[in-house]
Amino acid sequence: MSRSRLVLAVASAALLASATVACGDAGGLRGAGPTPTAISPARLWPQLTPASSPAWDIDEADTEPVKGVGVPGDDVREVDPVAVVRAEIAANPDDYDGDKAPYRDTADGMADCAGHGGPGGAGSRCPVLQPYYRDLTGDGRPDLTLGFRLLPGDLTAVRVYTVDQHRLVRVMAWEDAVSAVELAGRSVIIRSPSDLAEYEYRLQWTWDPERKAMLLTHDEMLRSDRRGPGPGKPSPSPSASGR
Repeated sequence: MSRSRLVLAVASAALLASATVACGDAGGLRGAGPTPTAISPARLWPQLTPASSPAWDIDEADTEPVKGVGVPGDDVREVDPVAVVRAEIAANPDDYDGDKAPYRDTADGMADCAGHGGPGGAGSRCPVLQPYYRDLTGDGRPDLTLGFRLLPGDLTAVRVYTVDQHRLVRVMAWEDAVSAVELAGRSVIIRSPSDLAEYEYRLQWTWDPERKAMLLTHDEMLRSDRRGPGPGKPSPSPSASGR
């Protein structure tokens, strides 16, 4: 008898044995215990006039072509990530230029982004992090997920760029005290530390083909599934696959 047939015979015998035991059961219904009463949602303050505009602007669906940065062959992998960050710095002088600019050290550190001190370089002052490439828009081509440190301070800027009509277009922008960034499907998930121990914020940005932008689809405060660096001490560590 072959091994596969022997396994089948043993399984059949076990099934018959279980059926024989079942025949001795009365077969009656057994109570599963008390069932909690279903409670329907209760609408509060129905007299309130529904809001017609958001209270805070979180730049949802805001897209922006990147000026001065070309896309050779419409391939985002050929775009220089350092040039992309330099273009953003140049477009926002109030944030980066001058002694009173909040992120002046980011602009100063860009000088260290050349050669071996480029993005992700060990011991480098370059604020640009390692770029990651994955198709987030569903067009079959890779998109660019880019991060850079906002210095001085503990904030990290997270950006997503795609290629549209031969132009590099920013389709998502967020700054926060970041503890981790993940890519999943068409989404970017950003984890940030919370003031409450063992909790973290998780924001999920998902591509919307109609808006042609990454929209904030989930904003949650959840119990952390791992030990983090603690409140106010982010340690950026993108976990998505790279080049």
